[in-house]
Amino acid sequence: MFDIVIIGGGHAGVEAAYMASQFNLKIAIITLPNVGIASAPCNPSIGGVGKGQVVREIDCLGGIMGKLADLAGIQFRTLNESKGYAVQSTRVQIDKVRYSINAEEQLSKIKNIFIIKEEVLGISGSDDMYSVRTTCSTWNTKKIIITIGTFLSGKMHTGLEQTIGGREGVSHTDTLSDFFRDIKMVAGRFKTGTPARINKQSIEYSLLEEQRSDSHVESFHVLHGTNERFLEQKSCYLTYTNSETMRIIRDNKERSPLFNGQIDGVGARYCPSIEDKAYRYPDKDIHHVFIEPESHELNTVYPSGISTSLPRDIQDQVLSSIAGLKKSKIEVYGYAVEYDVIDTTRLGRTLEHKDKKGLYFAGQVNGTSGYEEAAGQGLVAGINAALSNIGKKEFILDRDESYIGVMIEDLVSNIRDEPYRLFTARCENRLYIREDNALLRMYPYRKSLGLAMNIDNYGANYVKAFKLYLNIITSTYLSTGHKFLLDNKINVLRRTSLAEILKQSSLEPIITLEKYFNYVGIDCDLRLVRTLAVTMKYDGYIAKANSHLEKLNKLNKHKINWEDLMASENISFECKQRIERIKPETFGQIKLMEGIRPASLAAIAGTLL
Repeated sequence: MFDIVIIGGGHAGVEAAYMASQFNLKIAIITLPNVGIASAPCNPSIGGVGKGQVVREIDCLGGIMGKLADLAGIQFRTLNESKGYAVQSTRVQIDKVRYSINAEEQLSKIKNIFIIKEEVLGISGSDDMYSVRTTCSTWNTKKIIITIGTFLSGKMHTGLEQTIGGREGVSHTDTLSDFFRDIKMVAGRFKTGTPARINKQSIEYSLLEEQRSDSHVESFHVLHGTNERFLEQKSCYLTYTNSETMRIIRDNKERSPLFNGQIDGVGARYCPSIEDKAYRYPDKDIHHVFIEPESHELNTVYPSGISTSLPRDIQDQVLSSIAGLKKSKIEVYGYAVEYDVIDTTRLGRTLEHKDKKGLYFAGQVNGTSGYEEAAGQGLVAGINAALSNIGKKEFILDRDESYIGVMIEDLVSNIRDEPYRLFTARCENRLYIREDNALLRMYPYRKSLGLAMNIDNYGANYVKAFKLYLNIITSTYLSTGHKFLLDNKINVLRRTSLAEILKQSSLEPIITLEKYFNYVGIDCDLRLVRTLAVTMKYDGYIAKANSHLEKLNKLNKHKINWEDLMASENISFECKQRIERIKPETFGQIKLMEGIRPASLAAIAGTLL
């Protein structure tokens, strides 16, 4: 008998297990025997725009993804570096072999986590008493977290070739479709894809643009050294498609599963295949192709930007037309995957099924794309399944304080018509929800869980130090002619606070604050220096935004009873249908729902004011 059984050992399943285990419950991960724990079947990287923020939030909440990314990191970069701090994001190229090995080793060290490598054949039961039948056993449990990724009715396509499965090289039988149909959760069919894997020795690197790892990028895990690296760093390389590349693709439209009627699933708008690019942008022939190493232990690279399901012979032609790839040898051909996704409007913000107590869902089966989004959902589902087990209050992350909160509320408020991907633009409060202050934002949530780990001690000290140094910055005034100002060529017209100096557009606030602390002999953690400096830089903007958000949130966070709304004569019949389907919990969630008319919103708001 287990307290929680997690079906699927991907990034969502790993995070769910790791978080739930911290509550001293008996946890099982059931995963296919031929699939690595936390494997990276697509792009071998962790982080990215909006996603790097999620990884840091996971880390500060006590999750494992940031730690694993650091341990397996072979290239560190900051995306959007030329833009404002609020939208800058860390991206780590990982050694996907080491990442998976490290994940399994870390979980295996935890005594109350049991890794069961068997295929799931069926699920039965309800209301906190379930049975999971596998090829070898039947496991009883109080809670189930389903994190099966792209394996629900998964089908792979390379040209006319079609095989059952959710990723290359993994055969399995589709055994859970009946269960999903019984609980009426399947909402539609999505599509994702991956490019060919190329033999790294067949590439002419002298014709490519090298992109080195950045030694100044901060590690993800707060207990690692600020710029600590655990593996030898590798370069990525950049090349481009051209008119010949795109001509080959356009001339073979009838052989593409995406356009000949073979694939019905909806693909990700923000991560299109090279075929999508060819027909969506007929006048554009030049597209980036990033040549990214997959592992120190593998002989292959990942050509990011040219995901495809074209036939093998066309893939050969496409690659050989690209500079530096003329002699390339394909080790694994690209393919598309079609799979079923669930109706997330039937989930609460804990990711528990609204009508089947004890049943949770997380990851790509929820219609999201990306390892980071999956891990964020796994964390929320794992914590809430654990809290429900021990009879404690649910764990909810607010959207104005975390990207994970933005994602969860977006997911449960509307039926997805395309794969969901996080961006900084999805967040209304992104000036505040940044990478640099993730620990400040997440520590109160972590503290509310009542757990005790090394990260909790670090977090408490960090928050205390932040308040101390912030007081120093705001109470320190420097006059014209001060030696620090003269030495650093900083101009002030009058006696000015250090806080105001850090806001000067001509100064780099992080460097300036670091210099000042060195000048006065303050030994401050580099992560904390960054948080303090950026907080001061955005202080005025955040104060204005907070004033607006405070008024907005009073209404948005107002709890509602959706059943009461069904009796209102001021809400249209169509809006009532949507409300009855989604069963929103707050006014803010109703505002996110598609198809709710302004007049209905006004009527609902009027009952709350």
